[in-house]
Amino acid sequence: MLIGAISDTHDNLPKIEKAVEYLNAQDVGLVLHAGDYVAGFVIPKFKQLNCKLIGVFGNNDGDHELLKKRFSETTNCTVHDRFASVEVEGYRIALLHGEESELLNAIIKSGYFNAVIHGHSHTGSVEMKGKTLAVNPGELCAYLTGKSTLAILDTVNHEAKIIEL
Repeated sequence: MLIGAISDTHDNLPKIEKAVEYLNAQDVGLVLHAGDYVAGFVIPKFKQLNCKLIGVFGNNDGDHELLKKRFSETTNCTVHDRFASVEVEGYRIALLHGEESELLNAIIKSGYFNAVIHGHSHTGSVEMKGKTLAVNPGELCAYLTGKSTLAILDTVNHEAKIIEL
């Protein structure tokens, strides 16, 4: 299955719309969001996805209760607090924002997950650490690096690539 991975959208609605369009065109079966939506008005933009979105909160997300409410109003989207364990066709994925580097590294080194999706640094990367694929989709918002990026994870081939929009 192809899974879209995004992070650090930071209220950039045009970039979110572009990402949704791209992910739909790639026919991804799931989208994972590693946090930092920031405000509640962002969440309805994900209604246009042709698949489910699972997200976690990041360190810059504002009103968690409002964000949870917006997620509950968007039928294809769910949000977890700081961590989600997602299993798709036997492929185990950890999803977290990643601002706690010791925790992030411990989860990656545990070897329990096939892949770990994280954000926070705004820098896209794909690294094989032992048997675990560590994927940071970078920043969708393009505020810090000037590059709007996301990642596509292929669970069958156990590989991922960073895509610049």
